[in-house]
Amino acid sequence: MPDLDTALLRAFLELAETRSFSRTAERIGRSQSAVSMQIRRLEEILGVRLFDRDRRNVALTAEGEALLGDARRILDLSDAMVARLREPDVAGEVRFASPEDFATLYLPEILASFAAKHPQLRLHVTCDLTLRLVEALERGEHDLIVVKQDPAEPYPGARPLWRERPVFVARDRSMPDRSGDRVPLVLSPAPCVYRRRAVGALDQAGLPWDIAYTSPSFAGTIAAVRAGLGVTVLPRTMVPDELIGLDADAGWPALPEVEIALLAAPRADPAARALASFIEARVPTYRHHR
Repeated sequence: MPDLDTALLRAFLELAETRSFSRTAERIGRSQSAVSMQIRRLEEILGVRLFDRDRRNVALTAEGEALLGDARRILDLSDAMVARLREPDVAGEVRFASPEDFATLYLPEILASFAAKHPQLRLHVTCDLTLRLVEALERGEHDLIVVKQDPAEPYPGARPLWRERPVFVARDRSMPDRSGDRVPLVLSPAPCVYRRRAVGALDQAGLPWDIAYTSPSFAGTIAAVRAGLGVTVLPRTMVPDELIGLDADAGWPALPEVEIALLAAPRADPAARALASFIEARVPTYRHHR
């Protein structure tokens, strides 16, 4: 029986998420042709076709869907084994900060896992808007932050974690009635990449809009949308169950992708670097499980 290279499984999981050979190649640091060869080799070893693909589309087959869970478990075990043997224990403290929405969805489990692995390390966690986080990092108040950015205008030194396409979000499909009045928007204060995405897409589509409610917090934004005060913009993975995403099928313009990235202080110490590496390694796993 042939050995199964974990690099093949990693390429498979990335392609299953991105549905793009070019994006997968960027993420794993290989060429598109190398990624294609890895997927072909994995299919040869397993004796099944994992993806249906043509020039425009990449889709998982039924066999590919069945492999997802096993591939994630194998990589989790492999990564944990390597981490136990190679990652030195770290001590001291790390001042870490993140936008509230990221902290709400992914951060608690990731930080809890890191803290359990390094009991001698103290974490100090802050949530704020991206602009304030960057300014505080420049003042030396944080060691490591998560930022939301335009992929075309990244912060210098940013380490990308993932990209996703946000959507307009409302209480229900009847809200708002766009037949006459301006689209009421519920957004974070400027500058904000989601805010730019929303007003830019509406302007391009010729749809008038108005800022109905401004909130610096994720919880405040969700509460305002839930109350029917307007429409916001969120990554699809962060849309609460009681709200709905408004896509092109409902007549809403598509929004460009947003990138989530890590930004470290210029002279980050070993503890901050260890946390950055831990987040980079764990985020794909937690996202796959959502």
